[in-house]
Amino acid sequence: MDHLTPARRSKNMAAIKGRDTHPEMIVRRLVHGLGYRYRLHRRDLPGKPDLIFTSLQAVIFIHGCFWHQHDSSGCKARPPKSNSEYWLPKLQKNVERDQRNLDKLKMLGWRILVIWECETRDTEELKEKVISFLS
Repeated sequence: MDHLTPARRSKNMAAIKGRDTHPEMIVRRLVHGLGYRYRLHRRDLPGKPDLIFTSLQAVIFIHGCFWHQHDSSGCKARPPKSNSEYWLPKLQKNVERDQRNLDKLKMLGWRILVIWECETRDTEELKEKVISFLS
């Protein structure tokens, strides 16, 4: 059972940002520190990738584990227990939309890296992953 009132839960969920999130800022600082320059959230690309490296024909998405339903065993994100008849279809649509956008980008010739929110906690491993992708 949710410990917040429906009005308070609605206010909390409405306040969640779609860009400039904490995990995104971690990745942006890391990539910039490595000397790479990028564009942000190009609307003309499917899914509006978080970081775009035009000269490398590469994009990076930084996905929130809850919103994009990360299913790794090491991730702490879980489906909601309350109001699941609303949330589960909504979150499943996010996953399906993500896959459609990834498929479109691949068809356009873009290389894609998805970084999950939980992966931003280990900066050394994240750094290696980013360097490997962008090299």
